Amino acid sequence: MAGMGQWWKQRAARRLGQSAEAQACADLQARGLQLVERNYRVRGGEIDLIMRDVDGTLVFVEVRARSHAAYGGAAGSVDATKRRRIVLAARHYLARLPEEPVCRFDVVTLESGALAWLPGAFAAEE
Repeated sequence: MAGMGQWWKQRAARRLGQSAEAQACADLQARGLQLVERNYRVRGGEIDLIMRDVDGTLVFVEVRARSHAAYGGAAGSVDATKRRRIVLAARHYLARLPEEPVCRFDVVTLESGALAWLPGAFAAEE
């Protein structure tokens, strides 16, 4: 069963990602942000968390978890392709709203058990 190891790794990675999203959401809520939506998916993109900051800003949050900092770490894994996919999903989400609010793109990393919040980590225009 050569494929079993790959399946198990994918399952473990999915569990790590779900746990990281739950931790990120709880941390941001403790900082005053309100959860609007989780795992917003469209063809070609996904947003882990959509939240509203205390000042009304709509925040699109990408959560990245890594068990160690190899290969650029969790923050480094949000590359140009990943950012484009997040922005695509955000534009789709915003098109549903009656008027576009102020928004930003944050990244929350969970690496070796340490959580870090990077507000305004990237812009839609990048």
